[in-house]
Amino acid sequence: MIENLFSMQDKVCLVTGGSRGLGAFMAQGFLEAGAKRVYITARKAEPCIEAAKELSQFGECIALPGDVSTAEGLTQLVTELNQRESYLDVLVNNAGTAWAAPFGQVPEVGWDKVMDVNVKSPFFLTQALAPLLKARASAEQTSVIINIGSVAGIVGNGLDTFSYAASKSAIHQLTRITATELAPSHVRVNAIAPGRFYSKMTEFLSQDQAAFEEELQTIPMRRWGEPSDIAGVALMLASQAGAFITGQVIPVDGGTTLVN
Repeated sequence: MIENLFSMQDKVCLVTGGSRGLGAFMAQGFLEAGAKRVYITARKAEPCIEAAKELSQFGECIALPGDVSTAEGLTQLVTELNQRESYLDVLVNNAGTAWAAPFGQVPEVGWDKVMDVNVKSPFFLTQALAPLLKARASAEQTSVIINIGSVAGIVGNGLDTFSYAASKSAIHQLTRITATELAPSHVRVNAIAPGRFYSKMTEFLSQDQAAFEEELQTIPMRRWGEPSDIAGVALMLASQAGAFITGQVIPVDGGTTLVN
């Protein structure tokens, strides 16, 4: 029993925002666990293609570049995936963006951009891919959606990223209501709420040694997350190990939400 709990054997996966950071970490984890095929998508074509080549050392990884924050990009992705596959086992809604500005200086264009990428796109992509996710889902072998939220959507300190924090709180609630909606179709929906991880979005802090050390003191485990930290939880949720888990938001934050 135990040896098969975390297996991704024969599973077809799609990871948005999969060319770097958390998305690439999760894609690699799925491949190393035996996934049949992992598709990654990202707005910038060249980095997406290069990432797929790099990840292919662990298994079959295919780049489908495109901007899922637009209706055209989303439709193109869904069309291409339907042409290639008759089913989808795992969807990871990871693509995201942020906009930082002091209160009173947040522009409407920044607010709308964050909400479109972080909330609107995951919902409409989930809706469009639901038929593929349901195609071979069963009570014994569920299909899985993993939404990437954030501790920013849980704690009360937005650190001047008002729209980002609000969008992540929204994705947590979207996780709960879509989990209820899709449970009868044997599709499980959960969210991961990461704390600090090394990524393009957090370079501003990780490259400022004084600020980095100061923030570490606010994290009970006194470190940032590593690739295996996010990949491990995603693998648990996507595999048989998480078969009885749905509608949950799981912080992966070194204890940040315990003290903030």
